[in-house]
Amino acid sequence: MLRRISLRNRLFLILAILILSTLAGGSVMMWHTYQMDSLLKGIIDRDLAALQAAEGLKNALVNQKGFVSYYFLDGDAEWLKKLGEYRQLFNERIKEARRLARTATDKTTVDQIEAEYSEYIGQKDKVISLYKAGKHEPGTKLHKNVRSHFFKVLELCETYKDVHSKRISLASVRTHNQAKRLRVIAGTAIWSVILLCALLAFVLVSQILNPLRRLALHGDGAAKTLESGDEVKAVSRRFHGLIEDVDQTKINLERSQEHLLQSGKLALVGRLSAGMAHSIRNPLTSVKMRLFSMGRTLDLSETQKEDFDVISEEIRHIDNIVQNFLEFSRPPKLKLQKVSPSNVVDMALQLLRHRLESYGADVKLDRQRRLPEIVADPEQLKEVLVNLLVNACEAMGGSGRIVISEQGGIIEPLGRVVVIKVSDNGPGIPEAIQDKLFEPFFSTKEEGTGLGLSIAARIVEEHGGWLNLKSKEGKGATFTITLPSKEKKSWVQS
Repeated sequence: MLRRISLRNRLFLILAILILSTLAGGSVMMWHTYQMDSLLKGIIDRDLAALQAAEGLKNALVNQKGFVSYYFLDGDAEWLKKLGEYRQLFNERIKEARRLARTATDKTTVDQIEAEYSEYIGQKDKVISLYKAGKHEPGTKLHKNVRSHFFKVLELCETYKDVHSKRISLASVRTHNQAKRLRVIAGTAIWSVILLCALLAFVLVSQILNPLRRLALHGDGAAKTLESGDEVKAVSRRFHGLIEDVDQTKINLERSQEHLLQSGKLALVGRLSAGMAHSIRNPLTSVKMRLFSMGRTLDLSETQKEDFDVISEEIRHIDNIVQNFLEFSRPPKLKLQKVSPSNVVDMALQLLRHRLESYGADVKLDRQRRLPEIVADPEQLKEVLVNLLVNACEAMGGSGRIVISEQGGIIEPLGRVVVIKVSDNGPGIPEAIQDKLFEPFFSTKEEGTGLGLSIAARIVEEHGGWLNLKSKEGKGATFTITLPSKEKKSWVQS
């Protein structure tokens, strides 16, 4: 139902509901002020009850004044009986006044009234005793002194009454003023909300809806969306389209930056390796030949022979570094032929047999059947495997276990593929450096060139596949070579 209403009409509907809700809320607030006024009047009734108690105290006291004089004149004991009744009434009024006392001042006043009254009736009882004993003259004299206590109690009762009278008047004025202020606030709030709603409607139309409509009309396919009156949906579609374009542009830009960076590195290494080839490799070749001749002709002691072997090994290490630079800058062209990756694995293991034994590595080949033939360069693939196996041995640092597993299957988008996994139980590779491991010149070894894994990844990519790493620190590492298989025949049984 609401979808059939245009966005503009929906906004106006919401504004109308807002105004009605505000009016209803203001009306309720005004009604509440009247209710509060009524409630406060009920609270005032407590002071009124206290006032009435004070008035009752005064009346009960005044009515006690003449009974003793009447008894003195005619000796009728009925007057003393009535005096006792009014004394009882005064005590009840005192109890009620104490119950209604709210402040410490009220309680103090009631205590003073009660104390002064106790003194008054004590003296009064003495006067009655003198009259009953026939001692009229002392009784009359004491009776005159008792009057001062009477007027003191009367004055205290009047003071207590005035306090509650003023309190009632003050509460009434405050309640009326508060209710008046609340009604003014409620009325002001209602008109303020109405004005704000009108302003909001103007802003929505002039500064939001109309610009949104103009913006939506410039979007592709927005005219169809605007037929339903929903400018926001049209702009949203256009905005999402722009975001997708920006994301795609960003991806392309990052790829271009990577290619430019790689090209710069390749150009730098190309120039460096060309100079090294002329300046270093030829002298190295001459040095290696002379060392070979000297090693055959010289009669060396054990210590000299050991030093001679170390020199020869270091020169071979320098030659390997130069060779890596040359291969990275000017990679040899692939010599493609049909070959089973299983054969390449066997060649790599045969080549490294003595080196693996020197490291004390336990190598296990997990092969259920030989992998089918693919179109590849066996020498280049062998170099990849040799690099991975040597890295595994160096990572384990000594005795360890290496598992080479061969699998086949279908992985999109390559389709049918062959997979070779090289796993070790070494220390693993920290997650923070895994993304950098295949970058040129990044190495975790002190004497490494940082080109071995970069060359291996490039060789696999030139074959149309990819080289992946999966590792957790402390739990070894697994390098996975995935290569496309053009053959659709079943695997050859080993």
